[in-house]
Amino acid sequence: MATTDVEVIETALRKRWSFTPSVKAKGYVGKFVNATRTGKKITAQVEGNHGRYTVSIEAEPDSLTSACSCYIGKGGFCHHCEALAHTFLEHPRRFKAIKSKKLQDVKRLDQLSEPLRATTLDALLKELKARGVSQKAVAESIGMNPRHLGAIKSSELRNRYYNELGATKLACLWVLEHLPKKKR
Repeated sequence: MATTDVEVIETALRKRWSFTPSVKAKGYVGKFVNATRTGKKITAQVEGNHGRYTVSIEAEPDSLTSACSCYIGKGGFCHHCEALAHTFLEHPRRFKAIKSKKLQDVKRLDQLSEPLRATTLDALLKELKARGVSQKAVAESIGMNPRHLGAIKSSELRNRYYNELGATKLACLWVLEHLPKKKR
């Protein structure tokens, strides 16, 4: 029997976090807004001590990654991530299922933001690297400092976003589309 995305998420969350939330996490369980699930990734926002935090968890059958935009969530696994896990385990139907639109299916400008959100800059840069294009070459080709490109990439992975993230992703997608594929 095939395992559903929800089952993969639930199994990974139960492996990582205990059955009862910690004292710090307990206050955030069930308080998330804008909760979505795209494939095996859940994302939501919660009001914290220093503003609204974006929290995400992505599960694979053998691994789990999380990120939070709070000051201690750089590497994930903070109490907000723990609270998101418990919120999902208690109420998985509160997470709106999002079907990711593929870039080739985009026919209008208002459809573009969804596929851009569905892929990370890190994933695009890895795909470019596999085709022989370095991160430094990408940055220089679009008139950006390579360190700034690195900062944009790592910030997105921590749910913090630079204004130029979307434009940078579009530039990477353009290069991927127009670059000849490597012969194997």
